[in-house]
Amino acid sequence: MTISMYQAAIPVFRKMLTNLKAILEKAAAHAQAKKIDESALVNARLFPDMFTLTRQVQIATSFAVGTGARLAGMEPPASRITSRISWN
Repeated sequence: MTISMYQAAIPVFRKMLTNLKAILEKAAAHAQAKKIDESALVNARLFPDMFTLTRQVQIATSFAVGTGARLAGMEPPASRITSRISWN
């Protein structure tokens, strides 16, 4: 039995993004319950040289979308998120 790269990769990305969504929903519920400003969480860094949570989510989603497009033989869609990612 053969399996394509698309079949091997896309279910992993779907699972990852589903888990990420659940984590973000839990964080939002926690912030609301504790009356914490959500912007404090989305702009937080675990360490000074890390990207903010917002940037990390943007990178994760852009990577999944871009990889899926390339595996399907398509050009990844240009978006305002991917065009703003800076690796500096």
